[in-house]
Amino acid sequence: MSGRTRRPPGRQAEPGPEDAWLVEVAEGASRDAGGVPVQLLGDYLPLLADAAVHGRQVKKRELDAVGLLGRQAAEQGISAGRVVQLYLSAARRLWQDLPMVVRSRDREAVRDAASAVLQVVDKAVATLAEGYADARRDLVRREETLRRELIDDLLRGDSDLGALVERAEPFGLDLARVHQVALAAPSRRLPDADAAISALEAVVFDRLGDRDVLVATKDGLLVVIAPAEAAEADPMEASNELGRLMHGELSRRPRGRPWRVAVGRPHPGLYGIARSYEEAREALTMAGRLNTDDPVVNAHDLLIYRVLLRDQPAIVDLVQAVLTPLARARGGAAPLVDTLDAYFATGTVATEAAKRLHVSVRTVTYRLDRIKTLTGYDPADPAHRFTLQAAVLGAKMLNWPQEPLPG
Repeated sequence: MSGRTRRPPGRQAEPGPEDAWLVEVAEGASRDAGGVPVQLLGDYLPLLADAAVHGRQVKKRELDAVGLLGRQAAEQGISAGRVVQLYLSAARRLWQDLPMVVRSRDREAVRDAASAVLQVVDKAVATLAEGYADARRDLVRREETLRRELIDDLLRGDSDLGALVERAEPFGLDLARVHQVALAAPSRRLPDADAAISALEAVVFDRLGDRDVLVATKDGLLVVIAPAEAAEADPMEASNELGRLMHGELSRRPRGRPWRVAVGRPHPGLYGIARSYEEAREALTMAGRLNTDDPVVNAHDLLIYRVLLRDQPAIVDLVQAVLTPLARARGGAAPLVDTLDAYFATGTVATEAAKRLHVSVRTVTYRLDRIKTLTGYDPADPAHRFTLQAAVLGAKMLNWPQEPLPG
């Protein structure tokens, strides 16, 4: 719009887009909205002026152009409130000048002009907001896709380091720092993932800040990648705090309970994230197989099981040699393995084991005798206890007898 001389008041002619008075209106509206670019008004002011002078209704293609301007505003990062303020302020300023242009009209004509202008304002602002909202949804979907792809590559640990550093930077993730990964598993299928992610983001960001934290979903689990420098003095306590923080927030959600949270150990660098993730995933699996009562498990606490699993053929051989004779018992091996597990977990106290199993003490002692008879190992004999307990731990990790032993 170039600055032409202003029309004398009262002259009734259609105000063109290059009129100086429209330029003044646009610039004033821009100032009112905190400096929003006047280009985002497009042909909005000429449309208003044409509606006021001639009563012309806005056309669909003109509204479509306004919707595109709304998208542009969203893509430029301008808030929706400021864009709407630009349009409303422009309408107000234009109307203040219009009576000078149409003052020769009668009251009814002025009322018709006001009605026509308000209709254009109503349709234009609604279309502007709709275009803005569509663009924001597209941006959120695009960002979510980028976030999910980034997390997948981080957890795999086999991507190009240089490219990952560049992709992680917009999310505030410094791959040179020490991080740890925590996983949260719902009791059933992940309910309302977006709401759960938002809730976790709010509480984790409040505790750790919004940089170097990523929250997403993967394989039906909630994944949190968090910084761990604060864990250097006491890594166990810091890991437990992150796990308790997550579990406490998720437990307040109406669905998904009971949740189980597993936290991997802190490790430095890109490959440390993948390593911590694998530890958290193994801890989650082991906790399920071991039927642990604690809803928050730490990979550090389960290191002994990882050590045992590193030599899986030896563990399979131990379980096969020591426990498979229990399968000959009436009812199968499962009740006897569970009895051994409870017996060792309660310090070899039969009465406590009976409480945990919800059976009588007599049933526990009978089963212990059957175990001794079938396997040749006496659970009450300290010389046999370690072998039996190691075999039971191995059976839990291998999910035996619910699943066949690996070949």
